[in-house]
This record gives sequence, structure tokens and C-alpha cells, in this order.
Amino acid sequence: MEENMNIEFMREAISLAKMAAAEGEVPVGAVVVRGGEIVGRGYNKREYGKNALFHAELEAINEACTSLSGWRLWECDLYVTLEPCPMCAGAIINSRIRNVYFGASDNKAGSVGSVINLFEYPFNHKPNYVGGILEDECSSLLSEFFKALRDNKKK
Repeated sequence: MEENMNIEFMREAISLAKMAAAEGEVPVGAVVVRGGEIVGRGYNKREYGKNALFHAELEAINEACTSLSGWRLWECDLYVTLEPCPMCAGAIINSRIRNVYFGASDNKAGSVGSVINLFEYPFNHKPNYVGGILEDECSSLLSEFFKALRDNKKK
């Protein structure tokens, strides 16, 4: 699977994560790719949208479903800067995404290996996954964002 992975798609997810950070959102970005073309983009919009469902992965999956006119994304791969949470892992399984590439691990809510691995349960679909893609860059975005939040609270 790794030979199919394209670092440029993760770089696009990182660009989206930076957009999220610029808007005061936790910097997570995601893209859905089919046949070497991005068909869905998303970044966290929970604060702006006042909605717990507005995660980067769900935004990207929603856009991909719209652009492909269907909910089955079995020919698609997802690139995301942070390991998916339980909700997003469930959406990945339900949308039939075949491969997931993520950057930073999430030791608090990661559901593709850190806290739990939902992809290993006997659901009707088991996505392949690779973590640690541009991990340092993805982790730094998150660390810098949360450090700035803490520094602002001290002021």
C-alpha cells in the first residue's frame, strides 16, 4: 500500500490544517483522493460551526460523496494530519474508504491504533492504514497551536 501513497496529498492536508489554525480551529486537515485526484477537502470547523460533527475527515468525506455522487468511496484514499477519532474512524469504515494515511498519532482519542483500533474489529469493511506520514510537521502544528492557546490564557 505504501507505494501508492503520495506525500503531496499529505502536504495538501497540512495546508488545510494551517487554514484551520488561522481560523482558531484545532489544526487538522484532510483530503480524499481518487485516481490521483483530490475529490474532497476538509478541515476542522467545530468552533465556527458550533457543531461537534465538523471534523476534517467528515468534511472531506462529505465533499467527496457530493463530487462523486455517491456514498461508497471504495476507490478512494484519505490523507489526514491527525489519527482519526472514533467518530471519524466509523465514517471511514461506513464510506468504504480503502486506505488511510495519517500524520500524528492521537494518544487521547486516536482510534486507528493509539487508544483503540476500530479498523481491526469485525465490521463489514476494513480500511488499510499507515500512520506517521510527515509526522513531525503534523505534530508541530498541533503542539504550536495548543502552546499558543495556553500562552493566551496566561495573559
